Amino acid sequence: MKAIIGLGNPGRDYAGTRHNIGFDTITALCDKYGLKLSEKKFKGLCADGLIEGQRVILIQPQTFMNLSGECVRSVADFYKLNPDEILIICDDINLDVGRIRIRKKGSAGGHNGLKNIIAHLGTDEFPRIRVGVGEKIEGQDLVSHVLGRFGNDDEEIIRDVLKTARDAAAAWLTDGTDAIMNRYNTPRNKEQRKQE
Repeated sequence: MKAIIGLGNPGRDYAGTRHNIGFDTITALCDKYGLKLSEKKFKGLCADGLIEGQRVILIQPQTFMNLSGECVRSVADFYKLNPDEILIICDDINLDVGRIRIRKKGSAGGHNGLKNIIAHLGTDEFPRIRVGVGEKIEGQDLVSHVLGRFGNDDEEIIRDVLKTARDAAAAWLTDGTDAIMNRYNTPRNKEQRKQE
């Protein structure tokens, strides 16, 4: 058993916002593999089944972003999962819209959901797919930016990046983190990692 957890905020008010790109990726996985997010457990909305022959639980935490670690820890404890058996999918304001960055470990990078997961797991050594949602406009409030929605110009790009993140997450189950890093990280992202 492995877990793929997409971060976001529950409720209609937050649907389609930049901060909910993790939720949207989980929905895309469910749609492709015929799974249904129907169970409420681990402080999340869950679907479990097989993806590419691998047993997996897909989760959208219902705790709100800043408390995502409560859900992640509950799942880890119940299934006795190591951190490297839990894939987190979240938004990243430091990446352009349409880009993804996959890492095996790392700091929260200012992301409150990741920060809370690190606190609850006691480690930052878990894989994550960070999906670019673009930087905020100069003078714009960060909260307004991440809780805002993508513009019409970004719709096609978002559809494409959701497919990419979905496929990367599915490939992670069979091929592992190193393989999907090599396959899905874009040249720009590799350049960014050299600078970190």
